[in-house]
Amino acid sequence: MHPYRSHKCHELRSTNAGSTAKLSGWIFRKRDHGGILFIDLRDHYGLTQIVVHPTRSFFEELTHAKLETVITVTGEVTPREESTINKDLPTGDVELVANECIVECASEQTPIYLPGDEDCAEEVRLKYRYLDLRRETLHNNILLRSKIISFLRRSMEEQGFNEYQTPILTCSSPEGARDYLVPSRVHHGQFYALPQAPQLFKQLLMVSGFDRYFQIAPCFRDEDARADRSPGEFYQLDIEMSFVTQDEIFDVVENVCTNTFKKFSTKTVDDAPWIRIPFKESMLKYGNDKPDLRIPIEIFDCSELFLNSGFNAFAGAVKKGAVVRAIPVKGISSKSRSFFDKLGSFAQSLGSKGLAYLVWNGEEIKGPIKKFLTDEELAALAAAGNVEAGDVIFFVCDKPNAAAKIAGEIRTKLGKDLELINQDVFNFCWIVDFPMFELDEETGAPAFSHNPFSMPQGGMDALLNKDPLDILAFQYDAVCNGVELSSGAIRNHLPEIMYKAFEIAGYGPEVVEEKFSSLLNAFKFGAPPHGGIAPGVDRMVMLIAGEDNIREVIAFPMNQKAQDLMMNAPAEVSERQLRELHIKIRGKEIEDK
Repeated sequence: MHPYRSHKCHELRSTNAGSTAKLSGWIFRKRDHGGILFIDLRDHYGLTQIVVHPTRSFFEELTHAKLETVITVTGEVTPREESTINKDLPTGDVELVANECIVECASEQTPIYLPGDEDCAEEVRLKYRYLDLRRETLHNNILLRSKIISFLRRSMEEQGFNEYQTPILTCSSPEGARDYLVPSRVHHGQFYALPQAPQLFKQLLMVSGFDRYFQIAPCFRDEDARADRSPGEFYQLDIEMSFVTQDEIFDVVENVCTNTFKKFSTKTVDDAPWIRIPFKESMLKYGNDKPDLRIPIEIFDCSELFLNSGFNAFAGAVKKGAVVRAIPVKGISSKSRSFFDKLGSFAQSLGSKGLAYLVWNGEEIKGPIKKFLTDEELAALAAAGNVEAGDVIFFVCDKPNAAAKIAGEIRTKLGKDLELINQDVFNFCWIVDFPMFELDEETGAPAFSHNPFSMPQGGMDALLNKDPLDILAFQYDAVCNGVELSSGAIRNHLPEIMYKAFEIAGYGPEVVEEKFSSLLNAFKFGAPPHGGIAPGVDRMVMLIAGEDNIREVIAFPMNQKAQDLMMNAPAEVSERQLRELHIKIRGKEIEDK
């Protein structure tokens, strides 16, 4: 017999009764019933109940053994009595009556109580992550992650993609988030950087003649943590294709993501094709470019209606360039005054001067601003918001970007507070037609809105003849339930368009040649039209697992301060290591200057 096990802890059934079996695992629970010791033995696969009689020589040792002690038990598989069968456990029909036991590794008292569901401080969970990972929910999340990644690989290969690896040590990027820098021992004073994404390399693979690339790619960005963003590193399903249209990229992503979510979740999943929402429309209707379509609220603009109204606070602001956004909500006219006051306070916390509203209470209309509006204006608002008796419209007035943000946050809060969000669906959409340029708030000059390497819609003709602020890019985001899964674009592959686009954004040809020489030079030797995208693996797993925090689907995450409490990273290094790298740590008084 194998030295550690003949079966795993999920395998024994009533058909094994009467046979000898050997199991190894951790002591998960212990119970002493009338002098007989019952142990729930746990391994990666499941649980089996072990029965230890007091006549056994190892009875006392196991009685005093701490939970999470690792043991190997040999014994007879015995059917349970009818009254003790555990129907919730796959092995619940049987138990293993121990004849032999070896303590493989004794455990000390654990700082985390694993059998219970009690909340534990995140600091403790991260410091003892190897214990936290033994808990069923987290353990299953990491297993789910492994299965999803395996499925993603198979799905990409079935669509004709090949996986290629790109460098981890590369050059620092002048665009995007902060880099993690790695000093060179050989080249004094020079640094590598960990890649924020394999962006340049995957485009260079297209220039190299490869056609369909993918990679489960690690990415490194020195960013602050959020619930859906882990500091330090994350993984993405990196994709790039040659001689491709935007629609073809959409087809690939819709196929992979829809099938993945359907396979690993019991929720209803949107079928392909996903709806496409232009960026401008998304900012108006939902107040952001990652809308949660589960919320049945659509914002609308009513600036023109207020422009000549008697409500001077709004009318005056609109004349100075502000806009008025209306947020219609069904069936909440009976809410208390405190509900409206709290929502107004929330709006103020976002930077709004207040939150106006109108209540359609039967045939009567109430609200702080009702007296400033004519019957015709009220009727126009009701028509625009498809208002019926019992409905309410909230109003936000501010500069366009601020009004969109505030209205969007209020829409999201209303969706959550009023329990309007259907928790049993995954709603996908594409956000398309992003602007290529936007006005820099400091300089008032055009600047790149997002990705400077996207192909402008209309190509060179658009760059030469259109107002920069009217130029749209072949750029798109995939969104699921209000979470941005990925950004992508049809790339600009023409040197002359790259020069012109950067010129509009205020960069001369020397900047392009210095900062992006590898890509620019490659394009000069014949580059295919190409495009790609990179869905976030961590976020996909987080959504499928039903977790609110991305750390619950990462085996060894950092905390919100980008610290690894288990490995004590980051940490100081020796003076010898610093000398080898020709690095000297500056004093704090210098850093503060």
